[in-house]
Amino acid sequence: MTDLSATKLCKCLGDDLRLSLVCLMDAQHEICVCDLVDALEAPQSTISRHLAQLRQCELVVARRQGTWMHYRLNPELPEWALTVIETLAEPARAQLGLRTPAPVCC
Repeated sequence: MTDLSATKLCKCLGDDLRLSLVCLMDAQHEICVCDLVDALEAPQSTISRHLAQLRQCELVVARRQGTWMHYRLNPELPEWALTVIETLAEPARAQLGLRTPAPVCC
């Protein structure tokens, strides 16, 4: 279980790109960085910086597969945090114009 607070969660999700990353992970369960770059049409360095912030907040976890990193929501998030993310995900995807990407590299 993480020590995530409501304030920390709101700060982490308060950026459109980080919210987009979390929404895509919620939809895909696990997603490769290359697929995030493709879906968000943002530079890999920008995506990686925001993923590092989400990891620091303990919202997401990563695993390496070859040269690629795959991210997913932290399975140890408190139930209330998962409920908040799931509640926000659909309207946020619509507002941000997100599409669920087809896997590109893996």
